[in-house]
Amino acid sequence: MEFLPLFHNLRGRRVLVVGGGEIALRKSRLLADAGAVLRVVAPEVEGQLRELVSGSGGELLLRGYLESDLDGCGLIIAATDDEPLNAQVSADAHRRCVPVNVVDAPALCSVIFPAIVDRSPLIIAVSSGGDAPVLARLIRAKLETWIPSTYGQLAGLAARFRTQVKGLFPAVQQRRAFWEEVFQGPIADRQLAGQGAEAERLLLEKINGAPPNAPGEVYLVGAGPGDPDLLTFRALRLMQQADVVLYDRLVAPAILELCRRDADRIYVGKRRADHAVPQDQINQQLVDLAKQGKRVLRLKGGDPFIFGRGGEEIEELAAQGIPFQVVPGITAASGCSAYAGIPLTHRDYAQSVRFVTGHLKDGSTDLPWVDLVAPGQTLVFYMGLVGLPVICEQLIAHGRSAQTPAALIQQGTTSNQRVFTGTLANLPQLVAEHEVHAPTLVIVGEVVQLREKLAWFEGAQSQV
Repeated sequence: MEFLPLFHNLRGRRVLVVGGGEIALRKSRLLADAGAVLRVVAPEVEGQLRELVSGSGGELLLRGYLESDLDGCGLIIAATDDEPLNAQVSADAHRRCVPVNVVDAPALCSVIFPAIVDRSPLIIAVSSGGDAPVLARLIRAKLETWIPSTYGQLAGLAARFRTQVKGLFPAVQQRRAFWEEVFQGPIADRQLAGQGAEAERLLLEKINGAPPNAPGEVYLVGAGPGDPDLLTFRALRLMQQADVVLYDRLVAPAILELCRRDADRIYVGKRRADHAVPQDQINQQLVDLAKQGKRVLRLKGGDPFIFGRGGEEIEELAAQGIPFQVVPGITAASGCSAYAGIPLTHRDYAQSVRFVTGHLKDGSTDLPWVDLVAPGQTLVFYMGLVGLPVICEQLIAHGRSAQTPAALIQQGTTSNQRVFTGTLANLPQLVAEHEVHAPTLVIVGEVVQLREKLAWFEGAQSQV
């Protein structure tokens, strides 16, 4: 190990920065965030750096570097493009045994800056010892996606009760077991869900020896239209901690594979006129599993509140007093249109967008057609494949031009995506000439004509 990782308390301490340009500014931002008092020395100093110095209560020395500038400083940063000057600053600091960092010169450093994931008070540092800083930053970016910002709040919760727990458990091993249970159980779940008051209440109950009261919980999570990269960080975290998963046909296999490996998986359908499990039975399953103390993931394609029956499910959970969380997903209209290169709104073509179900609860297509033919709007039909001939016929009959551009997107955002573009007059014929299967999305409006210019997704096949 070439460098020993340590965390430096700089609050209220003076730090010397030699240099006044962009590199000095980047380092000074970190120092100011850590509460350091900046002393910046350079003949010229850029405006933002001047503001940082003033905000830290420090001093700005508009001249060349002098060794006496090190006086009273607990850390030295050399951030100039003058290599001999950087080497001189390093030598002076080493002679005084003051920690020094020379930007992009590891051999001259006694300390180096890591790539930082800041979830204060939780801080994670990644370093390559100065050999591959870009790699360290890439690893930091991965960590940023895995560690929600609420982990800082969880650490803060632990900090507030640390002394109390230490008094309760004198032995280190006892305290370690206590906190491991806290950080992996319902207390952490509540804090990470933004329910800080409930997390604190549960922690106090645990400290005071109250009987455990850990009812199950339901996570209603939107899985997006198919591409796993479109999942939210929060969705992925809950997917990996659920005990049981209820999923439907629209959830892509690649997304299902991201769920916890040992979680029970229950398939609940659905497709048009063929529900593997009726909706009322799904609602009851969620309630029953949660009452068994399980963390239940209800994984839905797209967004659970946009034609996903999420409202019906949480209505039953609320009536039964079951805790739940709702995690939005990227709805098919947004995801599929973006991957197909069709903007849903555009100042020249559409000033509004309307999401419409292709069939109603009773299976009909008795829609408000007069409202749907208003100019300047884009229509997006979910589950519109079976009723496509009727949809096109009714829009034309109620005044929409037969030459209105229209598109049908099959398995949008996935490697199997296919896009068919035409008009209201010929879109049903295009579909009849090809094997098109659900899930599909229909987009109607002038914005469709922009696809030829804007399509970017390499996995898409298109027929025009």
